[in-house]
Amino acid sequence: MKLHLALGFLLVVLFNQNLLTVHVEAGDDFVRTRRVHFFLNGNPYFANGFNAYWLMYVASDPSQRPKVSAAFREAAAHGLTVARTWAFSDGGYRPLQYAPGSYNEQMFKGLDFVIAEARKYRIKLILSLANNYESFGGKKQYVNWARSQGQYLTSDDDFFRNPVVKGYYKNHVKTVLNRYNSFTGMHYKDDPTIMAWELMNEPRCTSDPSGKTIQAWIMEMVSHVKSIDRNHLLEAGLEGFYGQSTPQKKRLNPSLDIGTDFIANNQIPGIDFATVHSYPDQWYLMKIKPSCYKKKGEKALI
Repeated sequence: MKLHLALGFLLVVLFNQNLLTVHVEAGDDFVRTRRVHFFLNGNPYFANGFNAYWLMYVASDPSQRPKVSAAFREAAAHGLTVARTWAFSDGGYRPLQYAPGSYNEQMFKGLDFVIAEARKYRIKLILSLANNYESFGGKKQYVNWARSQGQYLTSDDDFFRNPVVKGYYKNHVKTVLNRYNSFTGMHYKDDPTIMAWELMNEPRCTSDPSGKTIQAWIMEMVSHVKSIDRNHLLEAGLEGFYGQSTPQKKRLNPSLDIGTDFIANNQIPGIDFATVHSYPDQWYLMKIKPSCYKKKGEKALI
């Protein structure tokens, strides 16, 4: 998502996951999938969502929490039913996680408040657990933490390969999913206000354009998340680029290979639905002026 965007569009596409069937329970308030449909309490559920990456950050300051309440109130008034937001902020200024396994309680209480307010306005949440980009820390911060502990790492893409870094990420997942909400009195993993977890915002591994690294990482992390929480849906956070599994469609991608495979990645058992992130203004530049896009870089993305 672009840093300056408060509201955006969320496009959700369901995959038929025959290998992982979740029984649709009536009345438990968890969003489920069955074939190519969402269900809520036994009835078809249609998501109409928005992005607001800043909710936890703003809510960490009690004096600013009315802004979060106002955002949910306005969204609900316009018929929006799902919000996607960050459940990460790694290192840097006012972080959620200021070192591996060490957390800022004030920031966590901000996320507690976000979930409680979403519940009040009957809005479901998609919570993203890490960032591919440097904004709010991202995979670069995880790799730097490992380097400071003596790990020899040559690329930020080692986030997806190094066992120490993967251990840091797994610990963050465990901490967030097991978090006891100070406002609702529920653990996150038991709260139906949360519609889904997102493994990462727009994972990319350009050092391995084959897509094998991302595929293996998603498989490993799906297993980890589902071992802790079988209540919630899970998605990978992909942008929607084709890969090696559909070579005839790779020409449709707006950029060079970024190490993801929309089809193969989303067919991993345990991935419940897929996402597509659409940036037509940037993708147009990538097609006609790739050098221009490279100059702009990715610092504006989170």
